Amino acid sequence: MAWALKLPLADEVIESGLVQDFDASLSGIGQELGAGAYSMSDVLALPIFKQEESSLPPDNENKILPFQYVLCAATSPAVKLHDETLTYLNQGQSYEIRMLDNRKLGELPEINGKLVKSIFRVVFHDRRLQYTEHQQLEGWRWNRPGDRILDIDIPMSVGIIDPRANPNQLNTVEFLWDPAKRTSVFIQVHCISTEFTMRKHGGEKGVPFRVQIDTFKENENGEYTEHLHSASCQIKVFKPKGADRKQKTDREKMEKRTPHEKEKYQPSYETTILTECSPWPEITYVNNSPSPGFNSSHSSFSLGEGMVRPRLTIYVCQESLQLREQQQQQQQQQQKHEDGDSNGTFFVYHAIYLEELTAVELTEKIAQLFSISPCQISQIYKQGPTGIHVLISDEMIQNFQEEACFILDTMKAETSDSYHIILK
Repeated sequence: MAWALKLPLADEVIESGLVQDFDASLSGIGQELGAGAYSMSDVLALPIFKQEESSLPPDNENKILPFQYVLCAATSPAVKLHDETLTYLNQGQSYEIRMLDNRKLGELPEINGKLVKSIFRVVFHDRRLQYTEHQQLEGWRWNRPGDRILDIDIPMSVGIIDPRANPNQLNTVEFLWDPAKRTSVFIQVHCISTEFTMRKHGGEKGVPFRVQIDTFKENENGEYTEHLHSASCQIKVFKPKGADRKQKTDREKMEKRTPHEKEKYQPSYETTILTECSPWPEITYVNNSPSPGFNSSHSSFSLGEGMVRPRLTIYVCQESLQLREQQQQQQQQQQKHEDGDSNGTFFVYHAIYLEELTAVELTEKIAQLFSISPCQISQIYKQGPTGIHVLISDEMIQNFQEEACFILDTMKAETSDSYHIILK
Protein backbone atom coordinates (compact mmCIF):
# COMPACT_ATOMS: atom_id res chain seq x y z
CA MET A 1 0.00 0.00 0.00
CA ALA A 2 2.90 2.35 0.81
CA TRP A 3 3.98 2.52 -2.86
CA ALA A 4 0.70 4.22 -3.81
CA LEU A 5 2.00 7.43 -2.32
CA LYS A 6 5.04 7.30 -4.58
CA LEU A 7 2.99 7.47 -7.77
CA PRO A 8 3.10 10.73 -9.76
CA LEU A 9 -0.51 11.33 -8.70
CA ALA A 10 0.60 11.85 -5.11
CA ASP A 11 2.75 14.83 -6.11
CA GLU A 12 -0.17 16.33 -8.03
CA VAL A 13 -2.44 16.00 -5.03
CA ILE A 14 0.04 17.55 -2.63
CA GLU A 15 0.90 20.42 -4.97
CA SER A 16 -2.76 21.21 -5.58
CA GLY A 17 -3.27 22.05 -1.93
CA LEU A 18 -3.90 18.67 -0.30
CA VAL A 19 -7.51 18.59 -1.45
CA GLN A 20 -9.87 16.05 0.02
CA ASP A 21 -11.08 14.52 -3.23
CA PHE A 22 -8.33 11.95 -3.57
CA ASP A 23 -8.17 9.73 -6.62
CA ALA A 24 -9.49 6.21 -6.12
CA SER A 25 -5.99 4.81 -6.67
CA LEU A 26 -5.09 6.07 -3.20
CA SER A 27 -7.58 3.54 -1.80
CA GLY A 28 -9.09 5.88 0.73
CA ILE A 29 -5.92 7.35 2.13
CA GLY A 30 -6.93 10.81 3.31
CA GLN A 31 -4.96 13.94 4.02
CA GLU A 32 -5.60 15.69 7.30
CA LEU A 33 -7.22 19.08 6.94
CA GLY A 34 -6.64 20.21 10.54
CA ALA A 35 -7.10 23.76 11.52
CA GLY A 36 -4.53 22.85 14.16
CA ALA A 37 -6.01 25.23 16.68
CA TYR A 38 -3.40 24.28 19.20
CA SER A 39 -0.35 22.03 19.05
CA MET A 40 1.82 22.67 22.08
CA SER A 41 2.98 26.27 21.91
CA ASP A 42 2.81 26.37 18.13
CA VAL A 43 -0.09 26.04 15.76
CA LEU A 44 -0.18 23.16 13.33
CA ALA A 45 -0.49 24.57 9.87
CA LEU A 46 -1.37 23.55 6.35
CA PRO A 47 -0.92 25.75 3.26
CA ILE A 48 -4.60 25.31 2.45
CA PHE A 49 -5.58 27.55 5.36
CA LYS A 50 -5.35 31.30 5.77
CA GLN A 51 -1.88 32.66 6.43
CA GLU A 52 -2.71 34.09 9.86
CA GLU A 53 -3.65 30.59 11.03
CA SER A 54 -0.27 29.21 10.09
CA SER A 55 2.77 29.10 12.34
CA LEU A 56 4.95 28.14 9.38
CA PRO A 57 6.77 30.67 7.20
CA PRO A 58 4.93 31.97 4.09
CA ASP A 59 7.45 30.34 1.78
CA ASN A 60 6.15 26.95 2.91
CA GLU A 61 3.21 27.32 0.54
CA ASN A 62 3.21 24.57 -2.08
CA LYS A 63 6.22 23.04 -0.36
CA ILE A 64 6.74 19.32 -0.92
CA LEU A 65 7.59 17.75 2.43
CA PRO A 66 10.72 15.57 2.49
CA PHE A 67 9.00 12.78 4.42
CA GLN A 68 5.48 11.53 4.92
CA TYR A 69 4.24 9.45 7.85
CA VAL A 70 1.07 7.37 7.52
CA LEU A 71 -0.65 5.90 10.58
CA CYS A 72 -2.59 2.80 9.51
CA ALA A 73 -5.75 3.51 11.49
CA ALA A 74 -9.00 5.01 10.23
CA THR A 75 -9.98 8.60 10.94
CA SER A 76 -13.27 9.36 12.66
CA PRO A 77 -16.20 10.36 10.41
CA ALA A 78 -17.62 12.63 13.14
CA VAL A 79 -15.09 15.45 12.60
CA LYS A 80 -16.18 18.73 11.06
CA LEU A 81 -14.80 19.70 7.68
CA HIS A 82 -12.07 22.15 8.73
CA ASP A 83 -11.19 20.57 12.09
CA GLU A 84 -8.17 18.38 12.52
CA THR A 85 -8.74 14.69 12.00
CA LEU A 86 -9.15 12.42 15.03
CA THR A 87 -8.05 8.78 15.09
CA TYR A 88 -9.09 6.20 17.67
CA LEU A 89 -6.58 3.62 18.94
CA ASN A 90 -6.92 0.62 21.24
CA GLN A 91 -4.71 0.48 24.32
CA GLY A 92 -1.71 -1.79 23.81
CA GLN A 93 -2.57 -2.68 20.20
CA SER A 94 0.21 -2.46 17.61
CA TYR A 95 -0.41 0.13 14.88
CA GLU A 96 1.77 0.57 11.81
CA ILE A 97 3.26 3.94 10.89
CA ARG A 98 4.80 3.96 7.41
CA MET A 99 7.87 6.15 7.01
CA LEU A 100 7.91 7.37 3.39
CA ASP A 101 10.68 9.20 1.52
CA ASN A 102 8.82 12.01 -0.24
CA ARG A 103 11.80 13.97 -1.59
CA LYS A 104 11.96 15.26 -5.13
CA LEU A 105 14.91 14.30 -7.26
CA GLY A 106 17.99 16.13 -6.01
CA GLU A 107 16.39 17.27 -2.72
CA LEU A 108 18.50 16.82 0.43
CA PRO A 109 21.29 14.93 -1.38
CA GLU A 110 23.34 14.97 1.84
CA ILE A 111 21.17 12.20 3.32
CA ASN A 112 21.49 9.89 0.32
CA GLY A 113 22.96 6.63 1.57
CA LYS A 114 22.79 7.94 5.14
CA LEU A 115 20.59 7.10 8.11
CA VAL A 116 18.28 9.59 9.77
CA LYS A 117 16.87 9.54 13.29
CA SER A 118 13.18 9.82 14.16
CA ILE A 119 11.87 10.49 17.67
CA PHE A 120 8.28 9.47 18.42
CA ARG A 121 6.27 11.03 21.23
CA VAL A 122 2.78 10.70 22.65
CA VAL A 123 1.93 14.12 24.04
CA PHE A 124 -1.09 16.06 25.29
CA HIS A 125 -3.25 17.88 22.75
CA ASP A 126 -5.19 20.11 25.18
CA ARG A 127 -3.45 23.27 26.30
CA ARG A 128 -5.00 22.89 29.76
CA LEU A 129 -3.04 19.68 30.32
CA GLN A 130 0.14 20.98 28.69
CA TYR A 131 0.63 23.31 31.66
CA THR A 132 0.67 20.39 34.12
CA GLU A 133 2.06 17.70 31.85
CA HIS A 134 5.08 16.87 34.01
CA GLN A 135 2.84 16.35 37.05
CA GLN A 136 0.32 14.38 34.98
CA LEU A 137 2.99 11.94 33.84
CA GLU A 138 4.50 11.65 37.30
CA GLY A 139 1.04 10.69 38.58
CA TRP A 140 0.71 8.10 35.80
CA ARG A 141 4.10 6.69 36.76
CA TRP A 142 2.95 6.33 40.40
CA ASN A 143 -0.23 4.52 39.38
CA ARG A 144 1.37 2.30 36.72
CA PRO A 145 4.83 1.38 38.10
CA GLY A 146 7.03 -0.31 35.53
CA ASP A 147 4.75 0.53 32.60
CA ARG A 148 5.53 2.76 29.61
CA ILE A 149 3.22 5.13 27.76
CA LEU A 150 4.76 4.39 24.34
CA ASP A 151 6.54 1.30 23.03
CA ILE A 152 7.80 0.00 19.68
CA ASP A 153 6.64 -3.48 18.66
CA ILE A 154 10.09 -4.44 17.40
CA PRO A 155 9.27 -7.92 15.95
CA MET A 156 6.59 -6.44 13.67
CA SER A 157 8.57 -3.36 12.61
CA VAL A 158 10.58 -3.27 9.38
CA GLY A 159 13.69 -1.24 8.59
CA ILE A 160 14.31 0.32 12.01
CA ILE A 161 17.85 0.38 13.39
CA ASP A 162 18.98 0.76 17.00
CA PRO A 163 15.53 1.35 18.58
CA ARG A 164 15.73 2.91 22.04
CA ALA A 165 13.32 3.71 24.86
CA ASN A 166 14.77 5.70 27.76
CA PRO A 167 13.31 4.51 31.10
CA ASN A 168 13.00 8.13 32.25
CA GLN A 169 10.99 9.16 29.18
CA LEU A 170 7.90 6.97 29.29
CA ASN A 171 6.27 8.71 26.32
CA THR A 172 9.26 8.76 23.93
CA VAL A 173 10.98 6.22 21.65
CA GLU A 174 13.58 6.71 18.92
CA PHE A 175 15.33 4.78 16.15
CA LEU A 176 17.46 5.21 13.02
CA TRP A 177 16.23 4.40 9.52
CA ASP A 178 17.28 4.58 5.88
CA PRO A 179 14.86 6.68 3.76
CA ALA A 180 15.83 4.68 0.68
CA LYS A 181 14.52 1.44 2.20
CA ARG A 182 11.06 0.34 3.25
CA THR A 183 10.46 1.36 6.86
CA SER A 184 7.38 0.60 8.94
CA VAL A 185 7.22 1.14 12.68
CA PHE A 186 4.59 -0.54 14.83
CA ILE A 187 3.81 1.47 17.96
CA GLN A 188 1.80 0.62 21.08
CA VAL A 189 0.18 3.27 23.31
CA HIS A 190 -0.46 1.98 26.81
CA CYS A 191 -2.18 4.95 28.47
CA ILE A 192 -5.87 5.60 27.85
CA SER A 193 -7.50 8.99 27.40
CA THR A 194 -9.73 8.76 30.49
CA GLU A 195 -6.73 8.27 32.81
CA PHE A 196 -6.07 12.00 32.62
CA THR A 197 -9.60 13.30 33.26
CA MET A 198 -10.06 15.20 36.51
CA ARG A 199 -13.16 13.33 37.75
CA LYS A 200 -13.39 9.57 38.09
CA HIS A 201 -17.12 8.87 38.33
CA GLY A 202 -17.37 6.93 35.06
CA GLY A 203 -18.42 8.10 31.63
CA GLU A 204 -15.97 11.01 31.46
CA LYS A 205 -14.86 12.21 28.06
CA GLY A 206 -11.28 11.14 27.47
CA VAL A 207 -8.59 13.69 26.66
CA PRO A 208 -7.01 13.73 23.19
CA PHE A 209 -3.33 13.01 22.67
CA ARG A 210 -0.94 13.70 19.80
CA VAL A 211 1.51 11.38 18.09
CA GLN A 212 4.44 13.57 17.03
CA ILE A 213 7.43 12.50 14.94
CA ASP A 214 10.60 14.62 14.70
CA THR A 215 13.27 13.55 12.19
CA PHE A 216 16.92 14.62 12.25
CA LYS A 217 20.03 14.17 10.14
CA GLU A 218 23.65 13.87 11.25
CA ASN A 219 25.78 16.95 11.78
CA GLU A 220 29.49 17.11 11.06
CA ASN A 221 30.24 15.44 14.40
CA GLY A 222 28.01 12.46 13.64
CA GLU A 223 25.28 13.56 16.04
CA TYR A 224 21.63 13.52 14.95
CA THR A 225 20.78 17.10 15.86
CA GLU A 226 19.94 18.83 12.56
CA HIS A 227 16.16 18.99 12.22
CA LEU A 228 14.66 17.83 8.92
CA HIS A 229 10.93 17.41 9.40
CA SER A 230 8.16 17.15 12.04
CA ALA A 231 4.58 15.94 11.75
CA SER A 232 1.78 14.91 14.11
CA CYS A 233 -1.83 13.78 14.34
CA GLN A 234 -4.54 13.79 16.99
CA ILE A 235 -5.55 10.51 18.65
CA LYS A 236 -7.71 9.17 21.45
CA VAL A 237 -6.85 5.91 23.17
CA PHE A 238 -9.49 3.52 24.51
CA LYS A 239 -9.44 0.29 26.44
CA PRO A 240 -9.07 -2.80 24.19
CA LYS A 241 -11.83 -2.95 21.54
CA GLY A 242 -13.09 0.47 22.67
CA ALA A 243 -11.71 2.25 19.61
CA ASP A 244 -13.62 -0.09 17.32
CA ARG A 245 -16.87 0.52 19.22
CA LYS A 246 -16.32 4.30 19.15
CA GLN A 247 -15.63 4.26 15.40
CA LYS A 248 -18.81 2.25 14.84
CA THR A 249 -20.85 4.66 17.00
CA ASP A 250 -19.54 7.69 15.09
CA ARG A 251 -20.34 6.01 11.78
CA GLU A 252 -23.89 5.22 12.87
CA LYS A 253 -24.42 8.81 14.05
CA MET A 254 -23.28 10.15 10.70
CA GLU A 255 -25.57 7.78 8.80
CA LYS A 256 -28.55 9.32 10.61
CA ARG A 257 -27.67 12.84 9.51
CA THR A 258 -29.22 14.50 6.49
CA PRO A 259 -27.14 14.89 3.28
CA HIS A 260 -26.86 18.63 3.99
CA GLU A 261 -25.49 17.98 7.51
CA LYS A 262 -23.08 15.36 6.20
CA GLU A 263 -21.47 17.98 3.94
CA LYS A 264 -20.16 19.71 7.06
CA TYR A 265 -18.12 16.65 8.08
CA GLN A 266 -15.02 14.97 6.73
CA PRO A 267 -15.25 11.50 5.26
CA SER A 268 -13.54 8.73 7.21
CA TYR A 269 -10.29 7.62 5.58
CA GLU A 270 -8.72 4.20 6.03
CA THR A 271 -5.43 5.71 7.17
CA THR A 272 -4.24 8.91 8.85
CA ILE A 273 -1.58 11.08 7.25
CA LEU A 274 0.39 13.03 9.87
CA THR A 275 0.35 16.79 9.28
CA GLU A 276 3.48 18.92 9.20
CA CYS A 277 4.05 20.81 12.43
CA SER A 278 6.77 22.75 14.21
CA PRO A 279 9.61 20.81 15.86
CA TRP A 280 9.23 19.87 19.49
CA PRO A 281 9.41 23.22 21.34
CA GLU A 282 12.37 24.54 23.29
CA ILE A 283 14.75 21.82 22.24
CA THR A 284 18.03 21.60 24.14
CA TYR A 285 20.31 19.01 22.63
CA VAL A 286 22.21 16.71 24.97
CA ASN A 287 25.52 15.49 23.62
CA ASN A 288 26.96 12.08 24.52
CA SER A 289 23.70 11.10 26.16
CA PRO A 290 21.97 7.70 25.93
CA SER A 291 18.62 9.47 26.13
CA PRO A 292 16.31 9.77 23.10
CA GLY A 293 17.76 12.76 21.32
CA PHE A 294 17.35 15.72 23.59
CA ASN A 295 16.31 17.02 26.93
CA SER A 296 13.32 19.29 27.41
CA SER A 297 12.23 22.16 29.59
CA HIS A 298 9.43 22.22 32.14
CA SER A 299 7.02 23.40 29.44
CA SER A 300 7.46 20.17 27.51
CA PHE A 301 5.51 16.96 27.85
CA SER A 302 8.41 14.53 27.89
CA LEU A 303 9.97 13.64 31.20
CA GLY A 304 13.27 15.25 30.32
CA GLU A 305 13.56 16.50 33.88
CA GLY A 306 13.96 12.93 35.05
CA MET A 307 17.24 12.78 33.16
CA VAL A 308 18.71 15.32 35.58
CA ARG A 309 19.84 14.04 38.97
CA PRO A 310 17.35 15.38 41.56
CA ARG A 311 18.73 17.91 44.02
CA LEU A 312 16.84 16.35 46.93
CA THR A 313 15.21 12.98 47.57
CA ILE A 314 12.79 12.44 50.43
CA TYR A 315 10.73 9.37 51.35
CA VAL A 316 7.10 9.61 52.38
CA CYS A 317 4.57 7.09 53.67
CA GLN A 318 0.84 7.50 53.13
CA GLU A 319 -0.19 5.62 56.28
CA SER A 320 -2.27 7.74 58.66
CA LEU A 321 -0.90 8.66 62.06
CA GLN A 322 -3.77 6.86 63.78
CA LEU A 323 -2.93 3.56 62.07
CA ARG A 324 0.71 4.09 62.80
CA GLU A 325 0.07 4.54 66.52
CA GLN A 326 -2.17 1.47 66.67
CA GLN A 327 0.44 -0.66 64.97
CA GLN A 328 3.23 0.71 67.12
CA GLN A 329 1.25 -0.06 70.27
CA GLN A 330 0.75 -3.65 69.12
CA GLN A 331 4.44 -3.93 68.34
CA GLN A 332 5.39 -2.45 71.71
CA GLN A 333 3.32 -5.04 73.49
CA GLN A 334 5.17 -7.82 71.72
CA GLN A 335 8.67 -6.34 71.60
CA LYS A 336 9.18 -3.39 73.92
CA HIS A 337 12.77 -2.85 72.82
CA GLU A 338 12.23 -2.77 69.05
CA ASP A 339 10.10 0.37 68.61
CA GLY A 340 12.47 1.85 66.06
CA ASP A 341 12.33 -1.21 63.81
CA SER A 342 8.56 -1.40 63.45
CA ASN A 343 8.22 0.98 60.53
CA GLY A 344 10.02 -1.29 58.08
CA THR A 345 7.56 -4.05 58.83
CA PHE A 346 4.34 -2.14 58.36
CA PHE A 347 4.92 0.79 56.03
CA VAL A 348 5.72 1.26 52.35
CA TYR A 349 7.48 4.50 51.46
CA HIS A 350 7.47 6.39 48.16
CA ALA A 351 10.43 8.42 46.91
CA ILE A 352 9.75 12.05 46.00
CA TYR A 353 12.41 13.70 43.85
CA LEU A 354 12.64 17.47 44.17
CA GLU A 355 14.55 19.60 41.68
CA GLU A 356 13.34 23.16 42.35
CA LEU A 357 13.20 22.78 46.16
CA THR A 358 10.03 24.85 46.49
CA ALA A 359 6.81 24.42 48.45
CA VAL A 360 4.86 24.54 45.17
CA GLU A 361 6.85 21.63 43.74
CA LEU A 362 6.39 19.60 46.94
CA THR A 363 2.64 20.29 46.81
CA GLU A 364 2.44 19.05 43.23
CA LYS A 365 4.38 15.86 44.00
CA ILE A 366 2.28 15.04 47.08
CA ALA A 367 -0.92 15.74 45.13
CA GLN A 368 0.13 13.15 42.56
CA LEU A 369 0.82 10.68 45.36
CA PHE A 370 -2.73 11.11 46.66
CA SER A 371 -4.18 11.26 43.09
CA ILE A 372 -5.75 14.65 43.74
CA SER A 373 -5.38 18.09 42.20
CA PRO A 374 -2.70 20.36 43.78
CA CYS A 375 -5.41 22.97 44.43
CA GLN A 376 -7.02 20.51 46.85
CA ILE A 377 -4.03 20.85 49.17
CA SER A 378 -4.55 23.97 51.27
CA GLN A 379 -1.30 23.98 53.26
CA ILE A 380 1.61 21.68 54.04
CA TYR A 381 2.98 21.67 57.57
CA LYS A 382 5.91 19.96 59.26
CA GLN A 383 5.40 18.72 62.78
CA GLY A 384 7.83 20.56 64.98
CA PRO A 385 8.87 20.42 68.64
CA THR A 386 6.11 19.61 71.15
CA GLY A 387 3.80 18.73 68.25
CA ILE A 388 3.43 22.24 66.79
CA HIS A 389 2.63 22.61 63.08
CA VAL A 390 5.20 24.68 61.16
CA LEU A 391 4.18 26.00 57.73
CA ILE A 392 6.43 24.55 55.02
CA SER A 393 8.44 27.22 53.16
CA ASP A 394 10.96 27.11 50.33
CA GLU A 395 13.75 27.77 52.81
CA MET A 396 12.65 24.88 55.02
CA ILE A 397 12.66 22.48 52.06
CA GLN A 398 16.13 23.66 51.07
CA ASN A 399 17.29 22.59 54.55
CA PHE A 400 15.71 19.12 54.46
CA GLN A 401 18.25 16.35 54.88
CA GLU A 402 18.84 14.13 51.88
CA GLU A 403 16.68 10.98 52.07
CA ALA A 404 14.70 12.27 55.04
CA CYS A 405 11.67 10.11 55.90
CA PHE A 406 8.19 11.45 56.68
CA ILE A 407 4.78 10.04 57.56
CA LEU A 408 2.07 11.95 55.68
CA ASP A 409 -1.07 12.69 57.68
CA THR A 410 -4.09 14.52 56.24
CA MET A 411 -6.50 16.87 57.95
CA LYS A 412 -9.66 18.29 56.37
CA ALA A 413 -9.58 22.07 55.93
CA GLU A 414 -12.24 23.83 57.97
CA THR A 415 -13.71 26.13 55.31
CA SER A 416 -13.28 24.27 52.01
CA ASP A 417 -13.05 20.87 50.35
CA SER A 418 -9.25 20.95 50.50
CA TYR A 419 -6.82 19.23 52.88
CA HIS A 420 -3.93 20.12 55.12
CA ILE A 421 -0.91 17.81 54.82
CA ILE A 422 1.27 17.25 57.85
CA LEU A 423 4.79 15.81 57.54
CA LYS A 424 5.66 13.87 60.68
